[in-house]
Amino acid sequence: MAGTGLFLITFLIVHAGINAMIFFNDSGETFNTWAHFMATNLIVRTMEIGLFLGLIVHIVDGLMLYFQNRKARPVKYQYEKASASSSWYSRSMALLGTLILIFLVIHLKDFWLKTRVTHLSISPAEVKVGGVMMENLFLEMVEVFKNPIAVVVYVLGCFSLFWHLFHGFRSAFQSLGWNYSRYAAAIELSGSVFAIVISVLFASMPIAMFLGWVH
Repeated sequence: MAGTGLFLITFLIVHAGINAMIFFNDSGETFNTWAHFMATNLIVRTMEIGLFLGLIVHIVDGLMLYFQNRKARPVKYQYEKASASSSWYSRSMALLGTLILIFLVIHLKDFWLKTRVTHLSISPAEVKVGGVMMENLFLEMVEVFKNPIAVVVYVLGCFSLFWHLFHGFRSAFQSLGWNYSRYAAAIELSGSVFAIVISVLFASMPIAMFLGWVH
């Protein structure tokens, strides 16, 4: 669970970095160029398979841990003050993970399914950048985030992602035995900063597009 979690964190860094190219405000040229590179590079496409496998393993591991914990204590305590020993988000990782999974299904339907499988993208589906024809994923984003409901769904997904990362980052180091006392404060700070930066960056994209700040 910890290993796949850290692996997926590296994907979030790359994904956020590529998507942030929309803020160049150059009608999506920089973003489309990098998205085209990621979609056509053999190494990246091979790693994409590993990403999906890692995601599946992470989900399955999470479900197994959840049901193992429930089985270990089938009868609840007569009196329980959970807040005395743990935070609400650490106790809600299964719920937060489920919300993120639902968000991922919506996200894949909005973008990956259209561009990689059904090819039912909006028109014009392709654009020429630097003499190279490529998928106009920027325009796809613009169209999706014209819908205020889609923007709200994505922002809520990022809210769930924040709490999942906020706890999961530090928890992964602890599970792997890397949470040494001399580095504990640095790991906690890094995890908090990472959760904030990644979640705010992802959430800012649909908001910026909806408000017309990015075009």
